[in-house]
Amino acid sequence: MRTNDDPGRAVVCAVPLRWGDMDPYGHVNNVEVIRVLEEARIAAFGVPVGTGEQVVPPQIPLFSVLPEGTQALIAEHRVKYLRPLEYRNVPVDVRVWVVAAKAATLVLGFEILDSADGAACVRAQTQLAFFVPDSRTVLRITREQRELLEPFTGPSPF
Repeated sequence: MRTNDDPGRAVVCAVPLRWGDMDPYGHVNNVEVIRVLEEARIAAFGVPVGTGEQVVPPQIPLFSVLPEGTQALIAEHRVKYLRPLEYRNVPVDVRVWVVAAKAATLVLGFEILDSADGAACVRAQTQLAFFVPDSRTVLRITREQRELLEPFTGPSPF
């Protein structure tokens, strides 16, 4: 979902940048960009059940309704850096949407927008699998969960 696509399918999460996120070049380090994506994913979908306190409700309550003990594991990240993400003392907007919810995988799209001009600095895609440690199996995405995610589904960012 590129900036010129329908933004109505994405949720927007404000993620603060930290002073320590900068690298020697003065922009947010590529490792910290992955942290920003993680913060946006948790803000959008919720704290995985049993792993912390959900004070602010998620925009799409998916992670918090998974069975107790389910882990949301990252299977793959794909990141494209379009321009440097400069440190600013205000949160960046991160657009988050569902690219695909099928079988046992959830694929999410992201855009990190510059807080100064709104231009996309980073596009990313993350594939998740829900893993149940007790049974050592992946959890399949239910029809009800796919229906919950459908209004937030858009094209791949690539």
